[in-house]
Amino acid sequence: MKTLKEIIIEAEEKKVAIGHFNISNLETLRGIFNAARTLELPVIIGTSEGERKFVGVKQVVALVRSLREEHDYPIFLNADHTYSFDGVKEAVDAGYDAVIFDGTKLPIKENTKIMKQCVEYAKSVNPDILVEGEIGYIGSSSKLLDEVPEGVSIAEETLTKPEELKHFVKDTGVDLVAPAVGNLHGMLKSGRNPALDIKRIEELREAGGVPMVLHGGSGITDEDFVKAIKAGISIVHINTEIRIAYKKALQIALQENSDEIAPYKYMKEVAHAVEDVVEKRLKLFNHQ
Repeated sequence: MKTLKEIIIEAEEKKVAIGHFNISNLETLRGIFNAARTLELPVIIGTSEGERKFVGVKQVVALVRSLREEHDYPIFLNADHTYSFDGVKEAVDAGYDAVIFDGTKLPIKENTKIMKQCVEYAKSVNPDILVEGEIGYIGSSSKLLDEVPEGVSIAEETLTKPEELKHFVKDTGVDLVAPAVGNLHGMLKSGRNPALDIKRIEELREAGGVPMVLHGGSGITDEDFVKAIKAGISIVHINTEIRIAYKKALQIALQENSDEIAPYKYMKEVAHAVEDVVEKRLKLFNHQ
């Protein structure tokens, strides 16, 4: 089976993107995996610090590995938004395929220092693990929003700058980088997030020299997704959309099956709802 790094390189060459979807339970994982298998596309499963605490770090590694080994399938696990070296270390030691250190709230020098420490440790444990860094604050919560989060600015002058990204990659040795290009975590209740700066994406990809990741994918228009992938985005993160679909499907399932007490019966439709969202996104990211 190809490594995650090899699959990302292929995605860049084909001008497509790998879907990255977060989970916090088994039915979400099943929905994502079923969608990927239906389309025969690789997929990345993400767990934030909160999601890892709920599911269990070693437990989610075991779940994803079991699917990969049983089906000989390119499904990978990423430690999403980790805010400390110790958190990164825990995920690396547990056997994650990729890890992210999110130092976007820190001064750039501090972000760079800890990021470099994370890279060095991860590579000493597993040379094949991919380490992602972030530069440019886009918020930190996957939920429905009334307005752009406090501390997040989508003005052109506050987006990640090419020269800044170039030095960050060089000084840290990261494999992947997530910039601020007009994206934000969560979805605005208005139904449409701000437009992405496509030209900035092109400039950053050239300056950084490493594959780029688009965080905060929920709420971005289909048109912007297509343009961003063509401009240099190789991985797209989706979380809020899945959470919304999950909650709505669960509410309906409970209302329609008010006397049912066996979770595996009424949770089937919830997993299907997640599967539908993921399948649509994967098709878009791969021009299908």
